[in-house]
Amino acid sequence: MSPKNDLNHNEKNGFQPERVFMISGGHFIHDTFSAFLAPLLPLLIEKLSLTLTMAGSLSASMQFAALLNPLIGRLADKSSARYFVVFAPAATATLMASMGLAPNYYSLLFLLIIAGISVAAFHAPSPAMIARVSGQRIGKGMGWYMAAGEMGRTVGPIFAIWAVTTWTLDGMYRIAVLGWLTTLILFWRLKDISVEKKKGISIREALPTLKAVFIPLTLILTFRIFMHVSTTTFLPVFMTLKGADLWMAENILGFLQGIGILNEGNMASIMENIDLWVSGSALSILEIAGVVGALSVGSISDRVGRKTVLLISASISPLLVIIFLNVNGWVLIPLLLLLGFASLSVGPVFLALIQDHFPEHRAAANGAYMFLAFVTRFPATILVGLVGDYFGLETAFLWSALAAFLVVPVIFMLPPEPKIQAL
Repeated sequence: MSPKNDLNHNEKNGFQPERVFMISGGHFIHDTFSAFLAPLLPLLIEKLSLTLTMAGSLSASMQFAALLNPLIGRLADKSSARYFVVFAPAATATLMASMGLAPNYYSLLFLLIIAGISVAAFHAPSPAMIARVSGQRIGKGMGWYMAAGEMGRTVGPIFAIWAVTTWTLDGMYRIAVLGWLTTLILFWRLKDISVEKKKGISIREALPTLKAVFIPLTLILTFRIFMHVSTTTFLPVFMTLKGADLWMAENILGFLQGIGILNEGNMASIMENIDLWVSGSALSILEIAGVVGALSVGSISDRVGRKTVLLISASISPLLVIIFLNVNGWVLIPLLLLLGFASLSVGPVFLALIQDHFPEHRAAANGAYMFLAFVTRFPATILVGLVGDYFGLETAFLWSALAAFLVVPVIFMLPPEPKIQAL
């Protein structure tokens, strides 16, 4: 392979930073747009007269395409995966920026199902591409990849709210051009990167490992997903129903003004939507802590082990949710930071664990993992909405946190971690 094709920037352990950065950059832009739904739910609920159950079904509908993830992953293992990754940012950006044009609940539901297919087309093969160019540092590569996604989900809520206050919900479709520009750049830069094609063991031969990994993983995701849904999908709605705290409003808006995002010219428009800004900012605070966590925790898991990191997260995260429900004022901000770091940071650890155990079927295994994430997330999102409708969102958050404590004993059921070989 020529230095040009190899980028001539590999570390001794096989880690290729330029390639990892390029794939992660696409992840950042893509997930910025895919994060639009949660912060805009209060507006969509008001515009279309939705119940919390209907609002929950909107989020769940985006996960519906995860049923296709094993197929998408299998196709990516057998062919070039770059086209899945290249065109998804443009498609996702167009669909998510057009939510305000939907005239009713059913048209919005259909739009989000299509957006979910685009999301699946990006996320099934891209972690396998990251693993391919990460060598022995899969945890580090997944950390970069997931940190970029978390950063996108951090910027997404603020970006969406800025677009709404600038052009209204119906006019925010203009920002879809950023997704198309990203697709053009990725088309040019990823032309020589694909999921590695190997002749290895068959899926049937991999069944014992599949059972050993995915049975406990199913239980982990099942017990954990209610808390994850509560603190991401329903956090903006929870903050709005709770009432925007004046201290948070003044400090968050002051910070945004200080770094130049806001100015006196648009402050009047923002003040008219102060609850929306504060609730969306709360989600961004949670997500930005996840960015820091993903960058550090992925690399840490390369050294201390995936299970150790998962145990620490599973022990701390539910406790932080319970504390969050019982405090008000300025202390909410550090709590959101701690919760984001403890809970969202383990995303790269799950992905790295999958790649560790299935080096011969990277994209297919990741597709199966995403399918499993959907199977657990879809009913959990609906159920959290139902509990919120009948018992209140605070009760839904509390029950979700209590269920998450059950993750701790299940982690010990995971098989021993294999030794990672350089590619």
